Amino acid sequence: MALVHSRSRIALATAVALTFGLTACGSDSLEEGTSSAKESVKSVAKDTSLADKVPAALKSKGTLTIGTDASYPPNEYFDTDGKTIVGMDIELLDAVLGKLGLKAKYVNGGFDSLILGVGSGKYDMSVSSFTINKERMQQVTMVSYLKAGSQWVVPKGNPKKISLDDACGKTVTVQKGTVQVTDMQARSKKCTTGGKGEIKLLIEQDQSKATLNLSAGKADAMVADLPVSVDAVNKSGDKLELLGENYDTAPYGYVVKKDQNEFGNVLVEGLKAIKKDGTYDQILKKWKVDGGAIDDFAVNPSV
Repeated sequence: MALVHSRSRIALATAVALTFGLTACGSDSLEEGTSSAKESVKSVAKDTSLADKVPAALKSKGTLTIGTDASYPPNEYFDTDGKTIVGMDIELLDAVLGKLGLKAKYVNGGFDSLILGVGSGKYDMSVSSFTINKERMQQVTMVSYLKAGSQWVVPKGNPKKISLDDACGKTVTVQKGTVQVTDMQARSKKCTTGGKGEIKLLIEQDQSKATLNLSAGKADAMVADLPVSVDAVNKSGDKLELLGENYDTAPYGYVVKKDQNEFGNVLVEGLKAIKKDGTYDQILKKWKVDGGAIDDFAVNPSV
C-alpha cells in the first residue's frame, strides 16, 4: 500500500480515555469486551436518487466483491462461526452500500494483497482499516470515512520498561504491510544511528498472530491501530495495557480503482446520507469507536 495499514506518555486509563474522545478512533473508556456483532442497528433504506448515480457496471452487479483482512478486530474479523466476516468497517460499509442499493460479498485476503486485488479487478473495492496516504493514492482512489492513530501495547506493568522515545534493543511485534512497520523501521534506524541496539521486529501476516506474540511473551511490545490495541487489551484478561497516547492520527479510507472517482463520489454521498440519518454515529458508538467520527468525507483527501 505502498503497502502500508494504519492498519506516549499517559499510562492511566482515564488519561487514555480522554485522548480517545478527542483525537482518534476509540471508546470513551476502556470498557470490557467488544460490542456484539449481532446487536441491532437501524436498517438502512435505499435512496433511489443516490442509487441512480452508481456507475452502470457496478449497479448491474448488485452485489460487490469486497476484499478485507479479517484479522483486525474490532474493525474486521471472523464471527464465532469462523465464516462470517463482521466488525465496525463491515457494518458501516453495509450501511453505505444499502443507501446506494448495493450489497456486499466480503472475501478474506492478506492485508498486503488487497490494494493489488482492487487494481487487478479481483475485488470491486476494499475496506480494511487502510490509512490514507500519498503512496496509496498513487495506486488507487480512496474515500475517507473515519480517523485513527497508532497505539502501543505492553504486558501489564510494562516489565521491560518500554518507552515510546526509546525502544532500542527491544522486540516489537506488528502486522505486515502496516504503517506501524515503517514507523518501527524508522525508530530502529534512529537507534542504530545513535549507537544503540536495533528494534527487533516480529512482523506477522495476521494481526491476531502479532497480538499472540505479545500475550505469549515473544515480544516486549505491540503497535497497532488504536481500536485494535484497545480491543486486545480488553480481551487480555488484565494481562496487557496501553502504553502512552495514540499518535499519527490519520483518516481511514475505502479503496476503489484508480479510475473510479465517480464511484468514490457516490460513496461520499452515501456516507453523508448515513451521517444525516444518524446511522453512522450509531454504528460507531456500537463498536466503541465514536471518537474517530468525521464529517468531512472526501475522495482522495489531502494528507
